[in-house]
Amino acid sequence: MVKKAIIPAAGYGTRGLPITKVLPKEMFPVGLKPAIHYVVEEAIESGIEQILMIVSKKKNMIVDYFDESLELETFLERENKHHLIDILPVPSIPIHYIRQPYAKGLGDAIRLGKYFIGDEPFAVLLPDDILLSNKEPALKQLVNQYNKFKKSIIGIKEVEESKLKHYGVISGEAKGEELFKLDDIVEKPSKNAPSNYAVIGRYVFSPAILSLLDKQQPSVGEELQLTDAIKDLLSQEECFGKVVEGKRFDIGIYEEYLNLVNTIQQAKNKKK
Repeated sequence: MVKKAIIPAAGYGTRGLPITKVLPKEMFPVGLKPAIHYVVEEAIESGIEQILMIVSKKKNMIVDYFDESLELETFLERENKHHLIDILPVPSIPIHYIRQPYAKGLGDAIRLGKYFIGDEPFAVLLPDDILLSNKEPALKQLVNQYNKFKKSIIGIKEVEESKLKHYGVISGEAKGEELFKLDDIVEKPSKNAPSNYAVIGRYVFSPAILSLLDKQQPSVGEELQLTDAIKDLLSQEECFGKVVEGKRFDIGIYEEYLNLVNTIQQAKNKKK
């Protein structure tokens, strides 16, 4: 069973400058909650029992957000505002933290979690991507497939050909139920993309990926690329890509962030 998850949240957030100089993009407000709150909720709803967040020294706001605030709780109790205590973001599962001293890539961030993961399968959720599903949470869809095949599963979505250059793109053999057995993955192809299926920020990995990341050498941008480790994993064991049901919003793209905010607000209005 997949009970542990890593959420890498140590990047500089350069796509969100200038505001990300002081406000982590993971804390961008979506309604009355920050974006990363939705990602943590998705993990919990998918059966995750422990989370490891990879943060940097400039991301203390994230740690503080998910921590208890005795001073605030005491104030709310004194003011007889007990109903507000119930909505404070104290997760029902443990959240652990490790600092990534330098931004050396997604692969490096995940590698920092090897002692937390041990010899267990684990999930990775990238907080740039918010996925809203009318059915099961996005990660739960991948967990279900992992429980069935006991193989690493990568979340994918079909995207416009013009946008493939911004993502990792898979190639593979269709296995039905919107599932592909992977044979390759290409990071941000400038041309001749192997398919129209792009990787989104949800993964379930066997622990084998961690030993491969340990051996990985820096590549693009002098960073450890997760895509390189996935390529190596494909040479050792079967991996699958699962088309995830639901709408994806990349909060690093301003227009998509605004669309997410509007979507959440519209959903709230319908409930009134």
